[in-house]
Amino acid sequence: MKALCYRGPRTIHYESVADARLEDDSDIVLRMEACGICGSDLHIYHGQPFSGTETPCFSVGHEAVGEVMEVGKAVRRFRSGDRVMLSASVGCGTCRNCLIGNVLACTNAPMRIYGIGRGLAGCQAEAIRVPAADVNARLIPEGISVEQAIMLTDNLPTAWFGCINAGIRPGDTVVIVGLGPIGLMAVESAFVLGASQVFAIDLVPERRQIAASLGATPLEPATALAEVHDATDGRMAHCAVEAVGLDATIQLAIALVARQGTVSVVGAGTATSKDFPIRELLIRNLTFRAGVCSVQEHWESLIRFIQQGRLHPERFVSHSLPLSQGAEAYRMFDARTDGALKMLMTP
Repeated sequence: MKALCYRGPRTIHYESVADARLEDDSDIVLRMEACGICGSDLHIYHGQPFSGTETPCFSVGHEAVGEVMEVGKAVRRFRSGDRVMLSASVGCGTCRNCLIGNVLACTNAPMRIYGIGRGLAGCQAEAIRVPAADVNARLIPEGISVEQAIMLTDNLPTAWFGCINAGIRPGDTVVIVGLGPIGLMAVESAFVLGASQVFAIDLVPERRQIAASLGATPLEPATALAEVHDATDGRMAHCAVEAVGLDATIQLAIALVARQGTVSVVGAGTATSKDFPIRELLIRNLTFRAGVCSVQEHWESLIRFIQQGRLHPERFVSHSLPLSQGAEAYRMFDARTDGALKMLMTP
């Protein structure tokens, strides 16, 4: 089968790899219908590896939907021909925490992610093995489009998780730092949670314009501190969601919140934390949360919000290209050309 493989910094090849196959009775194998490029995939693309990605040549990607081709004999929830979405976060599927959707707290093994090195093959491929499928995949519900389902595999749950961790309450003033797909969905999620005002910060004017169309107040990073100060009469924001993962953007998020405020970091960037301002957090009595989302934990709520028309993740899909043009899709996404936001690929 064909898949996209990382071969070194800014080098993605469309090439032949071993066919996806059942390796355990709890597995299913999907024929990929659509897959996505996540912002965290760009860190691999740039040659800034996560643990396990130091050696080039592995298939990439962790967002996909598709049709079930093969079913392990222990699988209970799926049969051949079903259309399913997978979760980017993968648990053992048998411990209590996995069974309630909290795969990050899996008691049998660390949570895994597709396409992060050689441990679990990537999803930007013609077919995908899904381990412990009864927990790590879900039937695509009626009325949920392919574009919405792709967003439910990672980006939308991560945005929602970031907002929940920020402790957004009705009437709060919220700051979102970084307006890629996750940041923009965090803007929408903040309003669903009752935020009265959302400040949306990004370097890219087009992304600020999208945030403004959602009802947010768009700001440039260079002037954000002064503008939030003035707009709140010096009180600053109740909380912030950081969706970039760089030292500078985390520092900005911390500066923008009020005393006793909360900063939630979901940006999977390259922050080093060498200059983490622990003294400032102590003096201002801030709550700081950072984490990776257990996708499965949020599916039911988010599906209902989409079906009710309260969340619209599909609006952030900007392009769809064939998998064979994956290298070009990565180049466009990296360069932000032609309004590139969420990139989908199809077989």
